[in-house]
Amino acid sequence: MNIGGVERKATPGAVDRTIALARQLRARLVRLEVPWSALEPGAPNQIEPRALAYVDRVVEDAAADGIGVIVMIQSTPCWASSAPASLLSRCQPGREGQASAWPPAQPADFAAFCAYLAQRYGTRLAAIEIWNEPDQVNEAYFAGPNKAARYAALLRAAYPAIKQASPQVAVLAGSLVGSNGAFLRALYAAGIKGYYDGLAVHFYHLTLASVRSIHEVQLANGDATPLWLDEFGWSSCWPGQRIQQEQACVTSQTQGANIATTFRALSGATYVAAAVLYKLQDSSAEDFGVLSASGARKPAFAAFADALLAPFGSVNPVTLSLRRRGAHVLASGSGPVGDFIQLEAFRGGVLRYRALFTLDRFNRYAIALPSALGTRGLQVRVFQFWAGLRRDAHESI
Repeated sequence: MNIGGVERKATPGAVDRTIALARQLRARLVRLEVPWSALEPGAPNQIEPRALAYVDRVVEDAAADGIGVIVMIQSTPCWASSAPASLLSRCQPGREGQASAWPPAQPADFAAFCAYLAQRYGTRLAAIEIWNEPDQVNEAYFAGPNKAARYAALLRAAYPAIKQASPQVAVLAGSLVGSNGAFLRALYAAGIKGYYDGLAVHFYHLTLASVRSIHEVQLANGDATPLWLDEFGWSSCWPGQRIQQEQACVTSQTQGANIATTFRALSGATYVAAAVLYKLQDSSAEDFGVLSASGARKPAFAAFADALLAPFGSVNPVTLSLRRRGAHVLASGSGPVGDFIQLEAFRGGVLRYRALFTLDRFNRYAIALPSALGTRGLQVRVFQFWAGLRRDAHESI
């Protein structure tokens, strides 16, 4: 479960409640955003005590409940940033701004901070994740030129420093949002192999298809490290909004069903080491939480807990209904979230038509078959790629 970022003004009681909720959800991992700019704002080796106390409390509480912590480190302090002078002149120590999104001028400075956290918390950390979404086109997290080379430089500096401080702490690379593999291939070319224990990915749209796609890129490049899907989720912002944070809004009920379906679908993927839902609680700006902004439990709370209790439980099947509509046959139904759906129409056992499509935001579909197929003597089957043909739906008309 993603639990947000460091909050220097938060009380110990607020942290305790957050971890208690993670325990109630049966979570085995929590992911915490740790801004380097907040913990070491003024100068090297000068740690801000309130920010550190927050991280201490999260790690302490989580360890007491047998929950591992992923710390995702990003955001460059003013003193270390490689941002242009025009941005640095406006940079305020301890506050994230445009200059914070630029990587450090000296990767060794970042590596030293990572090593400090690894040394302080040791095996109470499940992993240290190196930065956030360097391939994100909006540059909100990793700005500037030569992104692949500069990210690789951070990774090559941080990995040995972390391992020297605490060899058992896993190092996560990537934090990728792109599933087509273009940025990952650029990272391979920049020499990242051997400098990470897992590849972090953040896939919100077609989550299962994206996981499969990036894994295929890994295998094609001789990379067998496990995937950590440490951001995915749905916003229950429907019907008030249509789109939120570039993702389609769904209802609270659909959000819960999607969470359970995806966790159970991933349970059979041996190359996925972790799945970390985004996120615990809504904010004023977004509704991805399993709790509302006021702390009320949404349907997703129970769905998430049930999925973790029974991760190999059943997944919603594909459904199919055929009916004639004028000169066409209309195929409609629903299916499990997360991957492409394929429809195939046969006549006399011979494939005559194939369509590849995605479900709508409520996991439904409706496709008018070509009139050339006619309206009688057709056999139609529909299946999700992730689940395969063994879980297809088929009808005749």
